[in-house]
This record gives sequence, structure tokens and C-alpha cells, in this order.
Amino acid sequence: MDSILAGATPVIDDGFPATKLFSQGYSYTYDDVIFLPHYIDFPADSVRLDTKLTRNIHLSTPCVASPMDTVTESAMAAALAHLGGVGIIHSNNSASDQSALIRAAKARRFPSLSDPIVVSSSDSIASVSEFGSSPCILVTKTGAKNSGLLGVVSKSDWLAMDNVNNKEARVSDYMVKSPVTVPSSYSFEDLAGYLANSKLDFVAMVDEGSGEVVDVVASADVERIKGYPRGGVPSLGVDGKFLVGAAIGTREEDKERLEHLVKAGANVVVLDSSQGNSSYQIEMIKYVKRTYPKLDVIGGNVVTMYQAQNLIQAGVDGLRVGMGSGSICTTQEVCAVGRGQATAVYKVSSIAEQSGVPVIADGGISNSGHIVKALVLGASTVMMGSFLAGSNEAPGAYEFQGGRRVKKYRGMGSLEAMTKGSDARYLGDKEKLKIAQGVVGAVADKGSVLKFIPYSMQAVKQGLQDLGASSLQSAHNLLRLGVLRLEVWRTKQVSSGSNELAGSIKFNHLMEGSSGSNPFCQLGCPQKSSNGRFELEQHKLKVEFMGWFLMKRNLFDKWPPLLKAAAAYWLVF
Repeated sequence: MDSILAGATPVIDDGFPATKLFSQGYSYTYDDVIFLPHYIDFPADSVRLDTKLTRNIHLSTPCVASPMDTVTESAMAAALAHLGGVGIIHSNNSASDQSALIRAAKARRFPSLSDPIVVSSSDSIASVSEFGSSPCILVTKTGAKNSGLLGVVSKSDWLAMDNVNNKEARVSDYMVKSPVTVPSSYSFEDLAGYLANSKLDFVAMVDEGSGEVVDVVASADVERIKGYPRGGVPSLGVDGKFLVGAAIGTREEDKERLEHLVKAGANVVVLDSSQGNSSYQIEMIKYVKRTYPKLDVIGGNVVTMYQAQNLIQAGVDGLRVGMGSGSICTTQEVCAVGRGQATAVYKVSSIAEQSGVPVIADGGISNSGHIVKALVLGASTVMMGSFLAGSNEAPGAYEFQGGRRVKKYRGMGSLEAMTKGSDARYLGDKEKLKIAQGVVGAVADKGSVLKFIPYSMQAVKQGLQDLGASSLQSAHNLLRLGVLRLEVWRTKQVSSGSNELAGSIKFNHLMEGSSGSNPFCQLGCPQKSSNGRFELEQHKLKVEFMGWFLMKRNLFDKWPPLLKAAAAYWLVF
């Protein structure tokens, strides 16, 4: 049976091989395509998800946290590395701040359990809301995490203070000085044992070398993490510390930033650009490989084979694929440039595979099914933003909107993010007039990635099992040989500027039509089944027709009057 799975063409020709489906001239998103099931002769738990991030970096879990300032800082990077993936620290900050985030992530031996709240000794705590969900507020020399610890104010002590005047005083007047700390080199078992024996409610973890605050761990956090499912084998660098990546731009000043990041211990760098096929990026790739030959560099973003080939020839060790496919990215709408993510991943992977360059599918991931599609279509890993945003490990504090607990999530192309420096990613940092290619929103509380990523990976394993693929390499082989088949599943309605993170979808598959032709009879549109019923509900067809009408009204105007009247009657009734 293995020989059948490995290479034989199905006896019955059913569905489309990828080579045929993706050569039709349509730009497909993940939601536009569906895989047909194959043959199972192994359990889901035997499916292997180990993969490559770059030519030289291996991961046990194919997950990458996107370099966005509302997604990946030290807590997310440590959590993803603990699960077997990797986090890419964003560059929407100073080089020293980005380096501090890298050091903080690599200083841990287990994932972050909180986002420490830090103030300086001259600050005051005016409200209990300033504690957030933390049991305490730390006091450091500068009021930043990358500073020496001076004291601590516990929430219980603050609430027990007698009057408001005391609470308005400087924290240095009532903080507990020289608090108990433990070194960040403690393992999870060491820390759990220490808290149990000392009967402390919480303890601060401090980096032994720099004295910087790394984390605050509460006893309740320890008990909670004990109940989480196991992830993959942790991702570790040659130094034995967590594997951590960092994003940089392609400007001259980024060469100096790169030096700081390498000194901080970055294991891989991502050249962060919305359109990676540029002279700036090609020169930066060559500079990185020439200056730091042992440092792997990931290029992108790209969506075409031509773009990919240019960066491969320049010397990239990995490719980041996606342009305008993210839930908060509006590049396709604003600039009319991009590609449906399913098509982009398949096309780029087809050429990257020939050079042994792994592909990172970046954007468009909102569920485990999308992860399966991205990986089977040729990607080695998936890079996620909104999928991870709103988690405990994502930067920022929770707030309540409409009765829901949420965290801010913004595109790096939003004007809000651009004001902090991300405009360089869109080659607009030298321009006076800023054009937004992203939006700002909020994502509902998802809990910890330590819990939902393992569950998502189990779902991915079951998806690969249904396809008869016992590993990612097996899935790629089955697709390339034409054993795995696909069909176009459905088309999506235009997202007319709403940009709602929970329900916004991009419309890439525009239906074509002409006088006398039926716009519903093109490849990928609903057809009648054998029992005469449409495969999709009538209201979906009507919504899709209106999307086609808005985009192709000039063609509708050419329809015969009787056909126009019939269409109008159908829409109303």
C-alpha cells in the first residue's frame, strides 16, 4: 500500500491535480479550495510535523509568530520556542529595545507566564486597574523591564493601604525593597518547587548576567501550566537557549541594528518588507550573508515565482510568502497588487523546492484547516498574526469592548504602526504622505498559546491523516505527484472596507461573464448536484452575484432585458 500512496495515479480520475487547478488564471485564497480525502493506513498520532524554517534551522512544530508589535515580543517568542516553533521579534522599536526583547526571550528556560508591569520609583499607582491581571507591580531603576529591580508592590498590599493619599505617593515610599527573586535559569520544575516550599504567592525572575527583569511567576500560573497539553520538542539554538528570530528592514541603518541583534543572540533574521523583490533587499541579503555567513536570512515577502527566483539567487535561506492576505492587511485593496494566498504558496513553493529553500506561508491563517492547506500546498511553516493575537503571550493589556475581553491588534501597514517606524517596511519612510496598507482592530481573548497551539497541531495531524500523508514531506510528494486532488470549494464576498477581524474576507476569485453566458458556470462556482439542488445555499449565491455585479456591471448591462428581469426577480424572491 505504501507504494500506492507514494506514487501511483488514482485509478479513477476525480478532482483536479494542483498543476491543473493553479494554472487556470484564478487567484485562490485558502477558503477557495478544498482537498479531497485520500487513503488512511496509520493513526493520527504517528503523523510527524517536524520541518525546516530555513536551509539550516529545524523545528518540531511548523508555527512561526509574525514580527508584528501586537503579536511577538519576548513572551510570545519564548512560548513558541517552548512549543517547537519560533517567534520573530518585531522591529517597530529601537535597536536596543529589540535586542533587550531577544535577550529576555533567550534568558528563559520555560515560556513566560505573565507580562510584568513595571514602573519607576518616582511613579505612583493611582488605581487598582494598573495591576491588570498581575499579582504585583515591579519597580525598576528606569521604569523599563531591561533595568535593575529595586522593589515590588503587591496588589494585596496596595489594596490594604489605609487612604487615598498614601496611594498617590511615590511607590518608593511603600514598595517592598530588595524583593525575593530567582534566576531566570531556573527550570519550570525548579520554580514550582521553590514556590511550593517558600509558600510565596509570586516571585520575580531576573537574568543573572544583566540583572534585567525577565518575568513574574505566580503560584496560580504554575498550577495552570501543569494542565496544558504537551507541545513539540522545544526549539533550541546551538547555545542551548530558546531559538529566537528578529526582523530588520533593508535600509542602511538596519546594518547597525543587525549588529545589535546578532550580539543579543538572534538565531535568524527576517528581512521585513511587504514587497521583497527590490534592489534594497537583494543588497541586504548579500550583506548579511557576507558579514554573518553563519546567520540564516529569510527574504520576502513574495508571491510570484519570478520574485522568489531573484531572492533565491541572492542567497536567501528561506522565503516568506504573502502579500495582502492578512486579516488586517489592505495592500490588495489599496494598491491592487498581491495574490490569493493558496495560489501564492503553491507557485512559490514549486520553484523554491528546486533549490531546497523552505517556504513560510505568511498570512490568511484563521483556523487549523488553513494551516493544513498551506502546509500541503508546499509551505514548510506557517507564519501567524491574528491567529496568535489576543493570547496571553501577545503584547498589550486586555480591555473590555462590548462585554468581551480583547487585546489590540493592528497591521504593520496601519498609520498607527507607521508612526512608530513600520513605514520602512512599505518603502514609505522617506515619503511625506503616508498611505495606509493596514488597519487597527481588536481580537478576543484566546487564552494561552501553550494551550491552543497543541490542540491546533493535533487538528493538523488529523487533516494530514485524512490525506494519507504521514509527514509534511509526504504531503508535498503526494501533491507534486498528482495523487492528492483538489477542487474549488466556494467563492467569497467582497469585504467592502469593513475590515472586521472576526469576519472580514478578501474577494480574490472574481466571476467572469459575458453576454449570453451564465456567470455561475465558471470553474469554482456552484454547480447543480445530481439531485438538482445547489451545493451552496441560495442566499450565498445571491450575495456572490451581487459581488460580481458590483465589480462587473458593464458586463451585466449587456445582458438581454429578459435575462436582467429574471435575475432581478431571483434576487428579490
